[in-house]
Amino acid sequence: MNKSTHLNRAPLAYKNEAFVDGWHGRSLRILAEYLEPLDRFSHEKIKDTVVFFGSARITEDGPLGRYYREAREFAKLITQWSNALEPPTRRFVVCTGGGPGIMEAANRGARDAGGKTIGLNIALPHEQYPNPFLSPELNFQFNYFFMRKFWFAYLAKALIVFPGGFGTLDELSEILTLAQTQKLEKKIMIMLYGTEYWKEILNFDAMIKYGVISPEDMRLMDFVDDPHTALDHLKTFLARNYLQPHQVAAAEEMPDIAKSRL
Repeated sequence: MNKSTHLNRAPLAYKNEAFVDGWHGRSLRILAEYLEPLDRFSHEKIKDTVVFFGSARITEDGPLGRYYREAREFAKLITQWSNALEPPTRRFVVCTGGGPGIMEAANRGARDAGGKTIGLNIALPHEQYPNPFLSPELNFQFNYFFMRKFWFAYLAKALIVFPGGFGTLDELSEILTLAQTQKLEKKIMIMLYGTEYWKEILNFDAMIKYGVISPEDMRLMDFVDDPHTALDHLKTFLARNYLQPHQVAAAEEMPDIAKSRL
């Protein structure tokens, strides 16, 4: 064999798509869904978020169109207020699952106010495409539901839950459980928007009656029905728990990682 003859170089392991996309690369894919968003959030100086959950099926002109319009207005009000807070970090950025319905409405409202807005989308068999109102640099796509949920919870200081179906109930239950069991070291506001809807869908009184939750557990939630009242409640909570002078100074440390007991 001629001494100058040699094989082509093998690809670096992390550039070997067959390996990374295969079974043995799963742990790398999971880690990437933690590290890549962390890098982007740090670069964009995102300190924390206000997360909107709600049905992907609600349209602006449909039977529940009121909730689309009010989610849009509420997100706009939050963003106008948060934009006025001291730089350089971005506080209380509106974050959604990135799809249609209530998610689109909230991203749209934040865009109306000239703010950045986050979408944590998920790859599904029936493709859910990112809505057009996301900040492109904060448009994420996840393969793993649990990593997507991690990022919903990790930076959130408040959770706004509009009427929704199975997915919304799943996300609400997850955060309520973390708060109830004190797995979150931080304080988080859980706001159920649409009292009539939620008290019909979830019979909290029956859960207390049968002893599966405690009366004190109802303190984990606020019920609101209009954007301006909701904003007042939210601002009071955030000012008390996250905007005291010593807290604002600490918030300038980057990157921000919301503490948990996990």
